[in-house]
Amino acid sequence: MGSLGGSYAALATGLILAAGGQILIKVGAERTGGGMAQFFDVYTVLGIGCYGISAFFYLFAIRRIPMSVAYPTVAINYAVIAVAAHYLWNERIGPMQIGGIALIWIGVLMLHRA
Repeated sequence: MGSLGGSYAALATGLILAAGGQILIKVGAERTGGGMAQFFDVYTVLGIGCYGISAFFYLFAIRRIPMSVAYPTVAINYAVIAVAAHYLWNERIGPMQIGGIALIWIGVLMLHRA
């Protein structure tokens, strides 16, 4: 990683915050009866805050990491959230989902090897 180490750390931090934000938003949505109440739930507010903070880390990352690498790397969150949803909410992950998750990881790894 060399001189890009800080940029990759910022990208990773942004990804973690964005995934955490998504999980918090789901928790907030489940805790409320829907409607406007879900927008004022503490978990929803925290989740949106995590998204906002993640954007700042992403901005730092793309100063040094090419967009053709940084932006597709965000796809890792699709895989992370799918696995987290399986464990947190018992959502189904079948063979097709596993294949899709594997393809995402392989694609991102290929981008970083090029």
